[in-house]
Amino acid sequence: MADTTGRFCGRNQPEDVWFLAGTFGGTVRRTCTVPTGRPVVFPLVNQQANSKAVCNEFMTTAEGRATLDGEPVTPERIEDDNVAVTGVAGNPLTGEKGTTTSYACGLWVRLQPLRPGRHTLTIRGSSGDFRTGVDYTLIARTGQQA
Repeated sequence: MADTTGRFCGRNQPEDVWFLAGTFGGTVRRTCTVPTGRPVVFPLVNQQANSKAVCNEFMTTAEGRATLDGEPVTPERIEDDNVAVTGVAGNPLTGEKGTTTSYACGLWVRLQPLRPGRHTLTIRGSSGDFRTGVDYTLIARTGQQA
């Protein structure tokens, strides 16, 4: 999320999907190379919280939109899923090494695997005073590894 260029977009990717990050606020422009064989998943706006109530409040004003190559994509509302996050010491999400459990909520998109070539993905999201956006140039390549 702190990556302002896309330099780290291939870092620690799982084998079944390819995650694209939002931001901690504000808008950035990133270029990423992604594999053609995996679905692409990303948030329009999201939050991790210590209670369902915090997620519910966040979702009352959550809104967003995304376009892939100029065509709108449909987001899914994730209301208050219980999630476990495992991180290294100093990670930007929890700051601590180990696994923590919290609630996750937001507007998310799952795209089918991209066809080879260059794609433009525009993401905008907000909740309350929080605003986020990413302008992605995605280069889909066959055989791309994480």
